[in-house]
Amino acid sequence: MISWITGEIIEFWQNNQKYFILINCQGLGYEIQILESFFLKLKANQISNKKITLWIKHIKKEDSDLLFGFLSKDQKNFFIEILNIRGVGSQIGMGILNKFSIIEVINAINTQNKKLICSVPGVGQKMSERLILELKNKFKSGIQFEEEKGKDDFGIKDPEINKMMHDLQLTLQSLNYKNKEIKNVLPIIKNEVDLLSKKENSLSFENLLKMAMNYLDKDSSNLTR
Repeated sequence: MISWITGEIIEFWQNNQKYFILINCQGLGYEIQILESFFLKLKANQISNKKITLWIKHIKKEDSDLLFGFLSKDQKNFFIEILNIRGVGSQIGMGILNKFSIIEVINAINTQNKKLICSVPGVGQKMSERLILELKNKFKSGIQFEEEKGKDDFGIKDPEINKMMHDLQLTLQSLNYKNKEIKNVLPIIKNEVDLLSKKENSLSFENLLKMAMNYLDKDSSNLTR
């Protein structure tokens, strides 16, 4: 059973409403379904030939082996919790995480927001009720995720920008930048946020990621000289 994988990005593509990445790991090519948000980040920044680490949920079927990749262990574990609910398949699970963050799903469950859950393609009234009932019981049993704790590690009041910074940290980690490098670059990016937010259409995850990678790659090239 594959738990996580580190390898070089060969290519990534979209097939209908599914998103895939091909990773070369020690000479083997692993085709992995990923979340739409991560696919869009790869596409926007044309990231290739770079090492990446993904948390993997491996699902074995009679005629195939399916791999689902996530930037964080929390995303993977939440996906597994969704799959444990009767009648909920892998594509419904991916659809939920494509549309909402973990904390948004948890809030919808706690407030019994069936309308929000039903907005996920393939989820009807009965399934939304089952999701809310069973996941609410699981959270009562003590299951918790880092994202659920609502920690504001970046000191940013705007939740949307704070989420961008959180996603930026996860993406840089998955691209195998060192934690020390990431820790050093995040305050620099945070200082740029106010400037970018004043410019129309300038503040986006893609811009923050490009900026962070430019800083990190520049520092790395200086060290090798």
